[in-house]
Amino acid sequence: MTVALEAKGLTKEFKGFVAVKDVDLSVEKGTIHALIGPNGAGKTTCFNLLTKFLQPTRGTITYEGRDITRMKPAEIARLGMVRSFQISAIFPDLSVLQNVRVALQRARGESYDFWRSEKLLSKFDEEARGYIDEVGLSDFTSERAAALPYGRKRALEIATTLALSPDMLLLDEPMAGMGREDVDRIAKLIRRIAKNRTVLMVEHNLSVVADLSDRITVLARGEILAEGSYEEISKAPEVIEAYIGASHD
Repeated sequence: MTVALEAKGLTKEFKGFVAVKDVDLSVEKGTIHALIGPNGAGKTTCFNLLTKFLQPTRGTITYEGRDITRMKPAEIARLGMVRSFQISAIFPDLSVLQNVRVALQRARGESYDFWRSEKLLSKFDEEARGYIDEVGLSDFTSERAAALPYGRKRALEIATTLALSPDMLLLDEPMAGMGREDVDRIAKLIRRIAKNRTVLMVEHNLSVVADLSDRITVLARGEILAEGSYEEISKAPEVIEAYIGASHD
């Protein structure tokens, strides 16, 4: 298999505290790869390093064989590696269509001039509707984003991310704060959009991880504890101990 994203010796220190230590990670192209671990495991720091919102103390990160270690988030987005955030990042007073249209304007290098004529902006509508349909929001195209239920807000955020034409999608706790119905809907959405993309996600919901992931990396105390399929890692004594121990802290 071809490796899409790879980290070697990835380490992050904060004033003497080592949050991530010597992490070697390979995400294969066309797979859904989950990054999990108990609270305080270093998942968020590792994810922020991989998505370039933090610079590593040492180590290297490559995407599609290209060294991106010192690149900025906007630069890697232009390469096709785009992050979706844990907290929904949309324009609440704009419609679903307008939100996706703004993302398309950004992707095409055009300004966010909302006062431009509707005729000029409407050239993005057909493509925007395609992404809206892909995430199951066709019935909500004209709805204000603020009026959407939480799960559909997350779907809209994914639609705006898709509008940037990513080859690799990085999802930060996509199920955070969701009820069962929304979890099921977003899980199906992730499975659908992953058919022709690579996905790396940080996720606490282990049933979702078990259902979606081709491969899982478990972190504990900033280091890789185990890696493999869900069946493999769920039986690993060190993983069981880490989760049970965390639940008793």
